[in-house]
Amino acid sequence: MKRRKAAIAAAGTLAAGALTAGLISVPSAFADGTAEGAQKAQQAGQQSQAEAQGVKLAAARAAKTGIDWKDCPKDWGLKAPIQCGWVTVPVDYAKPNGKKIKIAVDRAVSTGSKKERQGSLVYNPGGPGGSGLRFPARIPDKNPLWAKAATAYDFVGFDPRGVGHSAPISCADPQEWVKAPKPDAIPQDEADKRAHRKTAKEYADGCVERSDKAVLASMTTPNAARDLDVIRAGLGDKKLNFLGVSYGTYMGGVYAELFPNHVRRMITDSIVNPSPKKIWYDVNLDQDVAFQTRWEDWKKWAAKHNDVYGLGATAEKIEKRWEDLRATAKKDPIGGVVGTEELTGFFQSAPYYDSAWAEVASAWSAYVKGDEKPLIEAAGPDMSDVAGNKASENGNAVYTAVECNDAQWPRDWKTWDRDNTKLHEKYPFLTWSNAWMNYPCAVWPLKQQKPLDIKAKTSHPVLMIQATRDAATPYPGGVELHKRLKGSRLITEKDAGSHGITNLENKCINKRVDAYLLKGTVDAKDVTCGPHATPEPEKSAKKAATKAAAAAVPAVK
Repeated sequence: MKRRKAAIAAAGTLAAGALTAGLISVPSAFADGTAEGAQKAQQAGQQSQAEAQGVKLAAARAAKTGIDWKDCPKDWGLKAPIQCGWVTVPVDYAKPNGKKIKIAVDRAVSTGSKKERQGSLVYNPGGPGGSGLRFPARIPDKNPLWAKAATAYDFVGFDPRGVGHSAPISCADPQEWVKAPKPDAIPQDEADKRAHRKTAKEYADGCVERSDKAVLASMTTPNAARDLDVIRAGLGDKKLNFLGVSYGTYMGGVYAELFPNHVRRMITDSIVNPSPKKIWYDVNLDQDVAFQTRWEDWKKWAAKHNDVYGLGATAEKIEKRWEDLRATAKKDPIGGVVGTEELTGFFQSAPYYDSAWAEVASAWSAYVKGDEKPLIEAAGPDMSDVAGNKASENGNAVYTAVECNDAQWPRDWKTWDRDNTKLHEKYPFLTWSNAWMNYPCAVWPLKQQKPLDIKAKTSHPVLMIQATRDAATPYPGGVELHKRLKGSRLITEKDAGSHGITNLENKCINKRVDAYLLKGTVDAKDVTCGPHATPEPEKSAKKAATKAAAAAVPAVK
């Protein structure tokens, strides 16, 4: 799931997960064409025969056409040796000869010999709404954690449908969407709640008004998984090698359900709970609890380093300072643009990624010492960054569309009011911000589907990696997907909570990722690893603000 930016909460409100717009209760065969898959689909009605045949046809066309790799367009910011290309997919897989869109893909070729090469490793960073186009840069950048995998695989990224260069959708004017400060998410009375609900309704309606309606309706996780299989075919791979982080794990789980015999290697990192009962309303409620837990972890760490930051010698003192900061920003936004929601959007990066712990603490410390600039630059919008604002709004729109289309959300305001009021009492850090972010799904004008019931045995074991204190994708989600994918193996990073951990240094995990990708091996049983190293304080407030802004790159909304 994707990290919300400070500007989100009242500008448009995000949604939380959703499944395929093409789901129909018709007996069907899975796209892998097996008798077992056909029987299972017939029982579950999870994919229509037309969709199953449509994805086969689209994949066959992609395999025949291949991908015409060229230097990337200059405005994509992807330099050689990275190459870019396109894969054509149908908007509606039940109508493969109908309207089509192009999916943007890129790659960096493997560093090993022809004998060492094992195919392409396709990556999704999460969201919904995240772009994977930066992933191939790990090869030319010589990322040491991925050096061994780079000898065997071309690294491939892509913009999922609706994202970036792949028939992008929009729900609001980007420059208006990022304007700040936003209204406080924590309602003081019924009038506040009505105002937030009105904003959410306007945002949901804006998605229909500003986007191609057929593409908007097609924005579902099953369709994203189908697109993934067409990309696989276009790459010339008989089976898929896939690394999914955060929401990417749900995309991977749905892919495993629809194409169980197409899985060669699949790593799911920081796992969304795939239970149909959780997607997506309850997933977000669970997030509220987990974010509060990780917020407490960060406060204890900051208190331990009070000699550096001066934010308070105890977690309780830091919480009091946080409440005072919110009150100040609500009454008089910092720099005229950083209100309570901008603060939440920035400080939320600390529970998300402990790589941001020091940066967030330093920016706050500078503010306490009289320098507002680092906090304003990190938390406030940059109105001059037109391209960045457009990308941010697009990511938010995709998040909303996919999660609202994927699942049937509560339509009764009383349910939302009851659940979030109760949660806020014990878990106030994120609850109401998260509620308004997702409330467009309560008033979503398009048809909402039923999530797939993922229960698959894949052609090769899936490797799963999950931290016990992950805020964005709480640990039980990893356990749940593990139960649902037969033969999978779960690596638990104990007493850690950073989100997206395959790109962190932890030898216990790193060596198993390499062994899996290079040799296909998994442990005989599940493994528990210790935590990666705790962050060290960052003494430069200016450097901290820069790092914290960079840390805001979303892996989950």
